[in-house]
Amino acid sequence: MPGGAGLVAATVLGGAAGLVVGVVVAAGLYRWLPRPRSPAERRAVLEDEQLTRQLPLTAELLAACLGSAASPAVAVAAVGRSVGAPMGPRLVAIAAELALGAPPEVCWVRLGEEHPVLAPLARCLVRTSLSGAPAAKPLTGLAHGRRSEAVRTAHARVRRAGVLATAPLGLCFLPAFVLISVVPVVLGLTSRFAQAL
Repeated sequence: MPGGAGLVAATVLGGAAGLVVGVVVAAGLYRWLPRPRSPAERRAVLEDEQLTRQLPLTAELLAACLGSAASPAVAVAAVGRSVGAPMGPRLVAIAAELALGAPPEVCWVRLGEEHPVLAPLARCLVRTSLSGAPAAKPLTGLAHGRRSEAVRTAHARVRRAGVLATAPLGLCFLPAFVLISVVPVVLGLTSRFAQAL
């Protein structure tokens, strides 16, 4: 697509200037247009978005289960069965490893490495399992922080959409504004200066 746009620009303008403009247009479009993603990349991005949306609820449920004196394996299994995919199956697998005696730190670190969006949850659970401190407060704080971040992101998208929606209107009305208000004033001033001379 960038090459085609550059070719069109070069053909329309013609000559050496057209060639230069065509190359600049093609390079600019290649640089700033998003790259097409493969189906695997699209699935991975979608899964990361779903995991990000499920993270606050998962953290709160883990805080509630761990705060009720349930063992980590039982708490993680209960939360894994409560939340849907893609988070649920991952938590159920970790619960099975914990029930078999795997070190919690290893399980949580691996989860954070496999899915970077879950790294804050993994770090929180690693800290609490190493220190022996109750996990409820850090997990609740993580959930509140993630929800606040989601709200800020949504507000930024809404503001950006407003700007993008008004930009075409500005481009349509700017020439009319110039022709109706600026051009008559400039013509009137130039005619007065011409008469004065």
